[in-house]
Amino acid sequence: MTTPTLRLTLGTVAATAAYLGLAVLGWGGFAAFFSHPALTGVAIVTFVLAGAALFSSVNLSPGVREDRGNRWIFAPLAVIGVLSAYLPAYTDRLDVWTIDGDATRWLGLALFTVGGVLRIWPVFVLGRRFSGLVAIQPGHTLVTSGIYGIIRHPSYLGLLVGALGWSLAFRSVVGVLLMVLTVPVILSRIRAEEALLHTQFGAEYDAFRACTSRLIPGIY
Repeated sequence: MTTPTLRLTLGTVAATAAYLGLAVLGWGGFAAFFSHPALTGVAIVTFVLAGAALFSSVNLSPGVREDRGNRWIFAPLAVIGVLSAYLPAYTDRLDVWTIDGDATRWLGLALFTVGGVLRIWPVFVLGRRFSGLVAIQPGHTLVTSGIYGIIRHPSYLGLLVGALGWSLAFRSVVGVLLMVLTVPVILSRIRAEEALLHTQFGAEYDAFRACTSRLIPGIY
């Protein structure tokens, strides 16, 4: 395992543990958190998805050309991420700004699972072309089949669906609002990616864009 790959692996493990740890802390400890079957399910799905990510080729390579101007999104995403890890669990424990009913928790778990799968699936489809940066990788080609034949940014849709699911698993209105705050940041990232892909692939990307939705099938 190369040093960059090792660092990314350790970072994934640390980030997953910290994210879930903040939720456990917000809910008042392990015993309280894992007393809820739906929240136990959230923890299991979180670790399964993180484990699957370790076998992917995701990277932080700037490749042969990168749009460095879009790196600013990491700061707000980090802040929103920390708040989203802790506040939904905390408000759930205090029963403040919550949506009543255990059905909300199970709906949240279902959305969190679907969103997580949709988030990581494109990582395996794209392989080394999937970078945490907005960049063109060596030998970069467009993928226009499968899920990419329907929407151009399935991983970002998965991120948003997963964030909504996480919030609902804790019945948290605050969590839903934090997910909404994520939307303009993600849209900025999408615009940067599409601009870079257009400069790289030109008419080929225009044709791809003309027959697919950006984020939500048939709507947007």
